[in-house]
Amino acid sequence: MNTRSRQPLKPGWIRTRAPRAGASLWKEGWLAMGLAVAAGSWGAEPSQTPGPAPAATNAPAGPAAESAAAPKTLKASLINSMDALDEKHKLAVGDRLSFRILEDEEEPKALLVADSGELELPYIGRFPAVGRNCKELAQAIKVELEKDYYYHATVILAVDAMTRSRGRVYLNGAVRLTGPQDLPSDEVLTVGKALSRAGGFTEFANKKQVKVTRKPAQPGGGQRTYFLNGAEILEKGKTESDMPLEPDDMIYVPERGWHLR
Repeated sequence: MNTRSRQPLKPGWIRTRAPRAGASLWKEGWLAMGLAVAAGSWGAEPSQTPGPAPAATNAPAGPAAESAAAPKTLKASLINSMDALDEKHKLAVGDRLSFRILEDEEEPKALLVADSGELELPYIGRFPAVGRNCKELAQAIKVELEKDYYYHATVILAVDAMTRSRGRVYLNGAVRLTGPQDLPSDEVLTVGKALSRAGGFTEFANKKQVKVTRKPAQPGGGQRTYFLNGAEILEKGKTESDMPLEPDDMIYVPERGWHLR
């Protein structure tokens, strides 16, 4: 049995045709004429008595006024295409988003990326969000909605406020300041930047064998290990050898095999 036929459909979910151009203006004209006849004013001359002057206001008129009045936390209300969604920022725990489905014709809903890394979405429930950008996540949500609830869903997601930190990385070994560093939401933290913020290498560091250990990309997968030449990055400025860090990355700088004390 097709499960979709059992789902209650809401008006607007399967709208396939827009009103004809001019239809709205035609209806409004006939409505105004009918009201005039009902009031006994058919053919009457307009009153010459000036009405009260409109109250002075500093509010901007037109589209600018709508933008100024729109809540700043509902940026999704200004987006009408999934192609315009952000593809850069990777969502993190604590990010605040606004969410809407165009076909519902409703105001955006405020969502929070929970400590579990998930969003609580209408119809679907918990949905993994951390590590995805808005465009990628919206596409995944669209697929789920169209399985059982919508014939077509245009999903709009926008970040209203980013958490200050999207996690931590950890430095150990031959650096001057070991321990955790916050991973900023508004900056790409690389291995070179993290080493610089740790005060650089100690005297006996093996700068050419900086090791980065990363947790599995998928549950049940193996951890990944990378080796970088820290001397080229920090001392020669070869940033093309650098790499961006992700939450929970471990950076370890070994000491050289031998050294004089």
